[in-house]
Amino acid sequence: MQTISTDVLVIGGGATGSGALRDLAMRGIRAILVEKGDLTHGTTGRYHGLLHSGGRYVTKDPQSANECARENAILRRIMPHCIEDTSGFFVITPWDDPEYGDLFMANCRKTGVPVSELPLAEMRRREPALNPQIARAFEVADAAADSFLAAHTNVLAAREYGAQVLTYHTLIALLREGDQIVGAIVEDLRSGERKKIACAYVLNATGAWAGKVAALAGVKVTVLPGKGTLVAMNHRMVNTVINRCKLPSDGDIIVPVHSVAVIGTTDTFVPDPDFYGIEAEEVQFMLDEGEKLVPGFKQYRALRAWAGVRPLYKDQDVTNDRDLSRTYKLLDHAQRDGVEGMISLVGGKWTTYRLMAEDAVNVIAQRLGNTKPCRTAEETMPTPPFERRSVTIATEDGPTLHWLGKPLAAVEQTQAYNDLICECELVTRSRLQEAMASGASNIDDLRRMVRVGMGPCQGGWCVYRSSALLYEERSAKADPHTPFHIEYANAALLHFLQERWRGLIPVLWGDQLRQARLDELIFAGLLGIHRLRDHARQGGGLVTPE
Repeated sequence: MQTISTDVLVIGGGATGSGALRDLAMRGIRAILVEKGDLTHGTTGRYHGLLHSGGRYVTKDPQSANECARENAILRRIMPHCIEDTSGFFVITPWDDPEYGDLFMANCRKTGVPVSELPLAEMRRREPALNPQIARAFEVADAAADSFLAAHTNVLAAREYGAQVLTYHTLIALLREGDQIVGAIVEDLRSGERKKIACAYVLNATGAWAGKVAALAGVKVTVLPGKGTLVAMNHRMVNTVINRCKLPSDGDIIVPVHSVAVIGTTDTFVPDPDFYGIEAEEVQFMLDEGEKLVPGFKQYRALRAWAGVRPLYKDQDVTNDRDLSRTYKLLDHAQRDGVEGMISLVGGKWTTYRLMAEDAVNVIAQRLGNTKPCRTAEETMPTPPFERRSVTIATEDGPTLHWLGKPLAAVEQTQAYNDLICECELVTRSRLQEAMASGASNIDDLRRMVRVGMGPCQGGWCVYRSSALLYEERSAKADPHTPFHIEYANAALLHFLQERWRGLIPVLWGDQLRQARLDELIFAGLLGIHRLRDHARQGGGLVTPE
């Protein structure tokens, strides 16, 4: 068994784990990150894409509100290419308490959340699709965030400082000598090879899975996995984040993200973060609630439904998951459980990931005798190669944030019309090639990196092209002794379609049912995808690329 030595092992390749890896590396601390899937495989890749202003939490969770307000400004500065400045409205509909508006404004000011009341005429001018019966509107600094791109950005920055990343490596065991964690055993899910990683500290940044990881060290961390169901619509009927101005509840926010709009979310306890379903009534509830904000909302096409699992840390007795704080907790297992060499980070929001990472690394650095300060709030991060497009607009303050028309502008500027692989998301061959060169090993990786297959056709027109390109690129660069067989590309195609199907089942009616039927005719009727599936069932050698 290969043995690797490092100072800190970070477990979890989501926002917090990748942010902590960057912070460790910038302070000169040797660090390795392990993730059982691709980056953002867990909760980070399954949320609604909101950069919080803090407005949602000003009344019930003022600490979270203040943290979000401060980190919002920092993230806009250090990763502008990951943020679209949509702004955000909190609106009082006929179903909301009209008295809450004044309380909302007062609590925003108490918690440091920038807010201003917006004249209704201005609200209607900017968002004419909103319910004309809205009584009041307040503007905050909400924005849309690309959590996939942000994780890759953090990892790229960490690698430039010498950090290592092992994706598709699952944690098998934590190594404990007496009351000290001294390392871990991980397994490469692609080759089956096991590795021993010797380290001085383990940072458990696995979110909803933190309790499972902590149990391997013999300590208890109570995390309540809170399932949040979301629905992506095929059109950006609004270009501003729209929140109901009331205490946080289900189905009360619409977030415009890239080419779609996402409505969310529910909050339902699930016993295991790896096993949960999406119910038809959850989707119907979302559509009904969307109608209250945007009349005619249900007439748009629901593209897919999915769910993420919130890592809610329970250190108090509550009757409802929404009563649990959305702030984060840093659990120092030396002080809490008498087990040296391990820290767990639980709770928190995507917006506060950098702050969470800073607090954890401060503790680890102190224990390791490292006195270098955190610089993650000051240093702008590099853009990953697959996101470096020719269209850039710079100001005196540096690069601008992402904007909706950027992909089209890049295609038009480079005349790359014949280079398009995914027309829905305007993904070119060159961007896919860059993503493969950056480590994408299957089509789901490509989806997370460049959004291929995430548009209205849900992969109907682009996935078979992406499979062929994956085979071309991987076979051309493969070791002659271990060639990249066509079966792996076929497996990647099957795996992607199966994953997409899971999110389509809850929304199969109307136009989306017709789209799914068209996709079925393409893949089954024309390309014979069922023959690949039958071949795999008969032991034909297809390996699902996970």
